[in-house]
Amino acid sequence: MSAVDHIEGLTKAYSELRDLLSDRVSAFNDEVDLIKRQKLPGIRKTLAKVAEAEQKLKAALEAHPEAFVKPKTLIFHGVKVGFKKGKGKMEWSDPDMVVQLIKKHFPEQVELLIRTKETPDKQALDGLDARDLRRLGVSVEETGDVVVIKPAAGDVEKMVAALLKGAGNDEA
Repeated sequence: MSAVDHIEGLTKAYSELRDLLSDRVSAFNDEVDLIKRQKLPGIRKTLAKVAEAEQKLKAALEAHPEAFVKPKTLIFHGVKVGFKKGKGKMEWSDPDMVVQLIKKHFPEQVELLIRTKETPDKQALDGLDARDLRRLGVSVEETGDVVVIKPAAGDVEKMVAALLKGAGNDEA
């Protein structure tokens, strides 16, 4: 038996096992979809009731702030209710203008108040040769031939790949 015949046999076994795994994942997804169709209406109804109950509770709290002066919050049935100081929200329409004004009015705090992010540009670095990349401290992985085992990826194949990746992580 030649090496190619041996590899063809191993590839056939691999392909058959992937097909079996794909069938099992499809069956799993079908069952999950069935459970979703069965359970989602009840979940949606309960969600609506929870939202309604939350609104009623919020209205009652807003109607009686005097009940939460000291302490400002209480815990009933595992739920914290009451009042807290609002955090507020910062907004600006023109971030460039805010940066300019920080530089003008607080030049000594520029590094503290302005976030600057510098990262290497992989696309631009790709244009450099390996010698120049090494001078910059960039390592280049092997560019020779590498083994390829990659089925055409459909939705099920993507899930199979994710499961296989997860299985490798579970063992570690």
